Parts: sequence; C-alpha cells; structure tokens
Amino acid sequence: MKEDPIDAVPWRRADAPARLLAIRLQAFGDTVLTFPYVQALQRVWPSVRIDLLTRAEYAELPRDLELFNRVFALGGGGSPKLQQAFGLALAPCLMMRRYDVVLDLERNRISRVIRRLLRPAAWAAFDRFSPRLAGERTRLTIEALGIALPPVYPDLQLKRDLGTAVLGRAGWEPRVELVVLNPAGRFSTGNWPLENYVAFGNLWAARRGRDTQFAVLGLPSLRPKADYLRARLGARLLDLVGRTTTSEAFSILRRASLILSDDSGLMHLGWVAGTPTLALFGSSRHVWSAPHGNYSMCLHSGDLPCGACMAAECRFGDVHCLTRYAPELVVEAAATLLRRVETTVKVISQPPTMPVTDAAKRA
Repeated sequence: MKEDPIDAVPWRRADAPARLLAIRLQAFGDTVLTFPYVQALQRVWPSVRIDLLTRAEYAELPRDLELFNRVFALGGGGSPKLQQAFGLALAPCLMMRRYDVVLDLERNRISRVIRRLLRPAAWAAFDRFSPRLAGERTRLTIEALGIALPPVYPDLQLKRDLGTAVLGRAGWEPRVELVVLNPAGRFSTGNWPLENYVAFGNLWAARRGRDTQFAVLGLPSLRPKADYLRARLGARLLDLVGRTTTSEAFSILRRASLILSDDSGLMHLGWVAGTPTLALFGSSRHVWSAPHGNYSMCLHSGDLPCGACMAAECRFGDVHCLTRYAPELVVEAAATLLRRVETTVKVISQPPTMPVTDAAKRA
C-alpha cells in the first residue's frame, strides 16, 4: 500500500487564525472520528471559530456539539455529481466567511474545489491511502498546519442533555450497568454470529454478579437482529432500534459501560463518545479503521493469511476470522478492557513526551 503525502500550506503567523473550515464528507464513522482531533486543535487555538462542512445525512450530531460554530450540510446523497453541484451552490456562502484555514479531511475532488475557491492562507489535505489508522492520519493532517497537537481525549460535549428520555421509555434503570450490543457489520464477513452475542450477554451477566441491562440501537435495518436478541435475552435487552436520533444515540452511548460491536458507524460513534469499545473485525482492514486509544480493544483478522480481505463473502464459507473468537474469549477480553479503563484517564492519542494526567486534560 502506497504512502500518500500530506499536501499543506502551514499557518505562518504567530497569532491564531480567526476562522477555520473543516471538511469531511464521506462515511459516517470516518466523519465522527475526526471530531476529537479537531477539538484538540481548538485547545491549541482556543479563539478560533471552527465550522464544519459535511454531508446532510451526518450534520445532526455536529450541530448538537459545543465544538462547531456552524455546520454546513452538503446535499446530494451519495451521488458525487449532485454533491459537487450542491458544493458549488454553497461556495458563495462559504467564501463570505473568509476562512483563514481550511482543514480538508476528505481530499476528494469536491473538497479540493471548495478549498481552492475559498483561497485560505493555510490549508492541509488528508492522507487517504497510507497504512495508518484514520485517526493517526487525521492527527498528521492537522499537524501539517504547523502545530503540535496535545493529547486527544474523547470528551466531546453536547449542547443539551439528550437520550435520557428515550432510555427511560425503554425501561432503563440508571443504577444498573448498561452494555450496548451492536451486531451491525455490513457484510457476512463482518458479522460476529448473533448466537455469540446472546452467549456473551448471558456469560457477562453471570460474571458481573449483578443486574446488567443490554441495549441495541441503530438504523431500522437492524430490526431482525434486534428481534432475535430480544427473544433470547428477554427484558434485559432495551430495544432502541430506529428510535433514536444520532445525537440521542451518542448521548446513550456515553452512559454505557461497554459497547461490543462489529465494525460499523455505531462502533465509531461509541468510541468517539468515550465508551469502552471492544470491536470485532472480520474482513475489515483494522490498520485503517480499528478504534484506538487506551479504552478500546480490537479482535481482528490481521494475523491470518487471508485476513483483512475486504471481501463481502468468505471464500472459505466459514468466516473463521470471526467465528474463532468464542464468547468466553470475548468476555475475558471485555473484562480486561474494563479493568484497564478503571485505572487510567481515557485518551485517544498523545504526544510521546507528554504524560496523560487530569491536569493535562484540563489544559
């Protein structure tokens, strides 16, 4: 896999820029994972006003975050031609805001055209292909502006309380441990077997020795899987599929003690929310997409000759890369992860010379 150099013109003035536009358009999970890094950038330049340009489908959550001053929604759905037309229509409004810096975290034809039209004094464009985690490539893109990022924490703040009422209607008990189960892999090669999720739930509840509630949430397409889990886990499962907005889901995930998930957008959302995240990657390329930081763990296929194949169907017919992870093993991994989280400050990324402390987090 080739290295993709970061194109950039650094910010050369001693004072901070006044306005910055961040652009991320494609893939919900890849969009939300950039937010903690942009927040770390704001700790370097606390006076900068940060706007975001993203797909209309993804605009709700950033609009509910304290981080962004304005969020511009790009229409056109998944059509590049329509996206480009909507981008050109938005360009005059964006040009009037006179951005000093454009942080292009997409680096495609649309984002490149918009950046050139805006003519910022400084800009940096995302490395799309290097064999590094997406978060690491995001960090390097931001640092190409000529700054060094401080530790990156999963501490995004919502403008208002969300999710509590939805949880309450579903039967949530606030004093009971909440574990999110997310069997939402896009293809069969990314799906840990549903019966394994059930076995995990039973084993986890028995191990914890106390009441545990489980939750499943996400798009309506997850309905058959949610019904399967509900039939086997009974009243312990809170069924929130199709019943939350993205912002409500983010708020709910912040209340969970753990998310066990296939590779999916909700997995990234839980990780960005700061929920201890145990991810199961079958055919997915974990060197690009795995959650990272000291509060996450990824059981992946990278050690296998056929691993990270990115195929929609297993050529051997058994999806061994996922089925080899038995529920008992996953329970042990989850317990190990939670023990680690209990004794550390959650951090996504940190400079090697800067220790992570509560004081550093407040800086």
